[in-house]
Amino acid sequence: MNEESSPSDHTDGQDSLLLLKTLQSLWTKKEMNKQLKEETRRGFAALEDPLAGLLDMLESSSDWKGKGQSLGYYITNELQLWIKEHPAVQQSGLRLKKLQARVFRILAQSQVNLLDPLISIFQLRTADQNSLLGHVCHVYHKGKYKEAAILSIKLNLQLELDVEKMCTPLLLQEKTNLVEAYVAEYPDLQRKLLQTMDMWCEPSFNTADISRQYQGLRPNKLNHKMLSKLVFRLLEQYNLDPALCPNVINQRHLGSLKYLFYKRFVEKTMTQENWADHVQNTVGENRWLQEQLIQLLVSYCELNTAARWALRYSLPEKTLPYGVADELQKLKVQERVEDAKSRVDDYEEDRKEGYYQIPIPRENIHFLQTWEGMLRWREKVLQPGQVVGIDMEWRPSFGVVGKSRVSVLQIAIEEQVFLLDLLQLLKTDEMEELSHFVQTLFSDPTIIKLGYGMSGDLHSLAATCSAFEEMDKQVQGIVDLLAVDKKLQKCWRKSSLQVDVLSQEKSCGDRGFRQPERGLSLLVQHVLGKPLNKTEQLSNWEKRPLREEQILYAASDAYCLLEVYKKLSEDPLGFGLCLDLTESLVGKPTRKPRAKKQLNQQEMPSPSKQQAKVIGMEALSPPPSISPKEFSVVCDNMLQGLGRHLRCLGVDVCMLENDDNHRKAAEIARQEGRVILTSGLPYQTLQSQVGEGRCFSVDCSEKAKEQALQVLKHFNVQVSLADVFSRCQLCNCDKYLKISKDQMRQLMQLSGLLTEDDNADCLAKSEEKQETNPASDISESDSPQPVYNPNCQWLEESDLNVETLTLATGASLQLAAIPPGVLGKADLSYFYCCTQCGKVFWEGSHFGRVVSQFKEALGTTEGSQSFYELS
Repeated sequence: MNEESSPSDHTDGQDSLLLLKTLQSLWTKKEMNKQLKEETRRGFAALEDPLAGLLDMLESSSDWKGKGQSLGYYITNELQLWIKEHPAVQQSGLRLKKLQARVFRILAQSQVNLLDPLISIFQLRTADQNSLLGHVCHVYHKGKYKEAAILSIKLNLQLELDVEKMCTPLLLQEKTNLVEAYVAEYPDLQRKLLQTMDMWCEPSFNTADISRQYQGLRPNKLNHKMLSKLVFRLLEQYNLDPALCPNVINQRHLGSLKYLFYKRFVEKTMTQENWADHVQNTVGENRWLQEQLIQLLVSYCELNTAARWALRYSLPEKTLPYGVADELQKLKVQERVEDAKSRVDDYEEDRKEGYYQIPIPRENIHFLQTWEGMLRWREKVLQPGQVVGIDMEWRPSFGVVGKSRVSVLQIAIEEQVFLLDLLQLLKTDEMEELSHFVQTLFSDPTIIKLGYGMSGDLHSLAATCSAFEEMDKQVQGIVDLLAVDKKLQKCWRKSSLQVDVLSQEKSCGDRGFRQPERGLSLLVQHVLGKPLNKTEQLSNWEKRPLREEQILYAASDAYCLLEVYKKLSEDPLGFGLCLDLTESLVGKPTRKPRAKKQLNQQEMPSPSKQQAKVIGMEALSPPPSISPKEFSVVCDNMLQGLGRHLRCLGVDVCMLENDDNHRKAAEIARQEGRVILTSGLPYQTLQSQVGEGRCFSVDCSEKAKEQALQVLKHFNVQVSLADVFSRCQLCNCDKYLKISKDQMRQLMQLSGLLTEDDNADCLAKSEEKQETNPASDISESDSPQPVYNPNCQWLEESDLNVETLTLATGASLQLAAIPPGVLGKADLSYFYCCTQCGKVFWEGSHFGRVVSQFKEALGTTEGSQSFYELS
């Protein structure tokens, strides 16, 4: 030993606790450098049993129990590296088992980053499995479900444990990532997990019963909707047969049935044949779905119709709703069924009237099932300078697992439309020729390709055939009319065109109500005068032969793009577009946003900066200004703060309750002509259910005040001082009754809310202020008039039942919210009562604060006088 002492001299022969104290001193001084590393390693070498020494140190300290970097983790990690250089120190046999028994206690309290080095150092994967399982179960029964699952994964014990027992509390805590990691490498566990989750999705199953079995977990974390989405995602992720989860599949199919009934009997946008075809494909041989179908038919149709479908599926009479069984017995089987097949609804014949009609002869529409047929037209389609309309059709999935595969590719040129049957063409030996033709068409910059939402079509095309997987990166010369449509809808002035956009459902004669046009159909209506007939949009495009209606629909969808483009090119300025339309429109296809991207913008996110070039934004005019009284909105339940701010500024605001479904916003918007204010994912659903421009996505990262300014600016709402607090903040009513202070004092005395002592105090304070503030003696007529006064009339005797303190509208006067001290304010003259809910307001400083907050949106100055206050 050297004569000079060093830290290592003190470490030689010392026990592990002295080593820990030395290292703690260095760690506290943040001297995490070479000296700390060397000291740690010399300490290991000096210990008789470094493994036992590590446990001594961990048991004597607790910093490793917390999150983040710790000395305990540092020492453990260094020992793991040191053992690789000194394998002789590793233990075995009985000695190792004793060490493993000690480390189990530490594992139960350690953070995730400490597990791997401890498992490696003490060779836990080779330990007795019963001991390992016992330890995991001990951790689990202490309510540490996450820790037990992580430890199971680290020790590869999943196959020895009950997957339902281990994963249920994780699902209750919404730790789906951990659940996926738990079953990731084990197909059998994946199937068992999905079967368990499917069992929970039975309609009669109460998920709250599960959560009661686990301590400290809230019951509202698990619901059928969340489970159903997770099951479908995992089915696709693990590539498992959907038949494994019959309950979830049945519920999804039932949802599809309800959607088909809505399209057929409410919107009336599906033909009988198209609807019946989808219903049969959805129901299939599933007896439960067949019975649900009959229930829906009873709700939407006559009993005779339900009986015909019951006959078709040979359903037992005892399973049929009341009245259907009787009707079934009355049916003359052959005659009534044949009659049903030949029957066509009255409105089907006249649907062509009022819709866009393709202006070319029927013989110019070619349905091509062989490459030989396409070869004749190949050169004409690929001619440089050609303008081509492109669309694609596929069978709707209605939410079933799997990606959409294109069945028909439509290519339109002047006077000709080609419908390529990809179901046949991709099966033949000529598939290589077809893929080369399609790739050439999309990549040629001299050919202008017209589409509407082209990126979605290209995504489906890539899923159809591997030859098209990279084509979206090669496309050139694309004119996506979806991008044009967005800017047109946003910026057109109020005119006959815009009024049509914002109008509610229009009467369509005996056909009931026709839903507002959307998407390409709305663009065609604006530019060409008539919308598209979309009754075949949800057809079964995989069924052959295609019906004549399907062929005409597919051809029209592609050919209308040529006509819209031509019309816009002839007069771009007339539509609010830049003059050089062709040059400004050519670019990449507009992409539909993905769920992982931010979805809080009114415009759908675009993939690149080229999107700005597509429209020529500088040529577009802002919308005309409107007052808050002319602007009515419905706020999603995520934006109640925004709703309160807008209502404060006089906007007519309807706010959803916390437990309301997002879809209720669309119902209210359609019924009352309101604009929907929402944010995030619900925007994608809601904006498709109302007219263009009737749904606005607010930036949810902003505070409510900034959101309100964003909305006012977007819709060009001009707020004046007279609008501030022109509506009741509680119920949205815009009518008040004006009550003098003396009247209010009498009313409060009558109600027992103002005692004699309180009244005397109020009068004394009022008089005292009058004496100390002579300015208050100025008559009301001489004082400056307030710049704002709510829309109100004086309270008359007929307006109030004095005995019950109930207004003529039925609302009770809310006097209890008025502090007695308010009546002692000398400068207070009037109270204002909402006629709808009875809420009482009075003069104060809140009006001034609101004006100050929103002065950039108000046509006022900071020196303007203000007076209004909420109770």
